[in-house]
Amino acid sequence: MNPDDRQAYWRANLRLMATLLAIWALVSFGAGIIFVDQLNQITILGFPLGFWFAQQGSILVFIALIVVYAVRMDALDKKFGADDYEEGGVSH
Repeated sequence: MNPDDRQAYWRANLRLMATLLAIWALVSFGAGIIFVDQLNQITILGFPLGFWFAQQGSILVFIALIVVYAVRMDALDKKFGADDYEEGGVSH
């Protein structure tokens, strides 16, 4: 990979990480702490929504963000030719 491609690859990687971290922070801190009073006005199965986000929702969103990161980074690796493995999983 040439230096310009390497820099573009790293920039795209950082942009993806910043976006996903912003989503994580918004859900974890926003829904679980900052907006908890407003969210607690809504109940799910008898539990306030703010409590649900603090206990369950932020974990589920975090797992979804891990999956999104893995899929997007795989696509980014292929786009820039940074994938070291062939289809069968054997290194070159």
